[in-house]
Amino acid sequence: MDASTAADLAIPISESTPEFLPTPLPAIVEALRKVAALNGLTEAEYEWLATRGEEVRYPAGAALFRDGDPATKMSILLKGEVHVRRQQGGMALFVARSGQLTGVLPFSRMKTHGGSGVAASDLWGLQYDRAIFPEMLQAIPSMGQRCVSVLLDRVREMTRLEQQAEKLNALGKLAGNLAHELNNPASAAQRAASGLIEELRTYGHQKYLLGGLCLDRGHLNRIRQWRVRMEEQAQQQPANAVTQAEREDRLQRWLRDHSVEQPWQIVPDLAELGIGPENLDELAELLGGEHLEIVLSQFASSARTERMAQAMLDSTTRIFHLIGAIKDYSWMDQAPIQEIDIPQSLETTLAMLQSRLENVRLERRYEPDLPRISAYGSELNQVWMALLENALDALGDKGCILLSVRLAGEYVATEIWDDGPGIPPEVQARIFEPFFTTRAPGSALGLGLDTAQRIVRQHRGYIHVQSEPGSTCFEVRLPVEPLQAY
Repeated sequence: MDASTAADLAIPISESTPEFLPTPLPAIVEALRKVAALNGLTEAEYEWLATRGEEVRYPAGAALFRDGDPATKMSILLKGEVHVRRQQGGMALFVARSGQLTGVLPFSRMKTHGGSGVAASDLWGLQYDRAIFPEMLQAIPSMGQRCVSVLLDRVREMTRLEQQAEKLNALGKLAGNLAHELNNPASAAQRAASGLIEELRTYGHQKYLLGGLCLDRGHLNRIRQWRVRMEEQAQQQPANAVTQAEREDRLQRWLRDHSVEQPWQIVPDLAELGIGPENLDELAELLGGEHLEIVLSQFASSARTERMAQAMLDSTTRIFHLIGAIKDYSWMDQAPIQEIDIPQSLETTLAMLQSRLENVRLERRYEPDLPRISAYGSELNQVWMALLENALDALGDKGCILLSVRLAGEYVATEIWDDGPGIPPEVQARIFEPFFTTRAPGSALGLGLDTAQRIVRQHRGYIHVQSEPGSTCFEVRLPVEPLQAY
């Protein structure tokens, strides 16, 4: 269904139309004079429309037609309003108001209704079967131009509505991806902050107990030196799950042998830092059972506190990176036309899709020292988003995507490959048509690739697709020289 087809929504004559007394001819003519599209008709032409049209009335709330019903009538609304909605999502597709021409107009390609119509208020109007159109155009020659003007206005309005819906759909996807990405670091930061509050209380208590040991300066210096060595050792020896489990068993035995109570509160932290029984022997020479437990508990608590603080730092850094990626993606606070680094533009878009890339293998082939191009940064990112989402949909978020950027003569060529099932040959010629989609009804409007093509053409480039099972490539070529663009 094209834009003009979607726009021309008729109000058909229903067999269940309630009976009413016909309106006098002068009253109908007077109502027709208020229709803007009919301004300037002669008295005879108004009377022709009044006498040839079939008068219809519907109460508010009446169901007028359903999506897919045959459309055969042109309607002139003299009173009331009609709302037309699609079944998927209930999006308002079209609103016909009093004083408008609607339905199947001369030269319209409309065959069926593109939505379900309901009377928003009491309706009164005239309807004309398409069979009478030749007679109408002969009796009223200006009706051809008038109807074409109405069709053009409807096409513009429908295109605007569909583009707005596509933008809202894209914004919804972007918001969903961003919410998913922000949720992980935000939750981690919240858990770390919650644990940190409790750990600081424990740490403060352990410091108090440590102070109560009244150790001399020599002992304190040796304990401090031991701690520094253990921290340096931890940085040099990354944690290993297998060796850590073995280390925990040996630490448990060692601590029990040295009369340390509740060793399970200390062992995991010591093992994670790479500390083994051999490292504790030196400390045991300085301290006895109770004193040893206090020093180790304070050391373990300190390690947990630092680890939680680091988790908060990492999580908030991730959040700031995501916010930065959003600003880069939308080119917020920057001039519309920018010098664009294509590989970086692709990476920024990938950051927005991170939640869908967990089971996808990404390969990158970026040619070094590529020139920057002058382009609308935010619009170019819409192209990459549309192509990457298409690839992910084809893969079902599982498979391989190859990104290639290279210099091809006076153009920068960007290729996005996927190893999905491919695009059937019979639809490859239609994938850039507006409103054409192979996805399930209601899941897409079919404007993504059309929008991408328009943006690429705006930059004086071109987009091409080649596809077969297991190998689909969308290639975008954009001119390097600014004089070739816009």
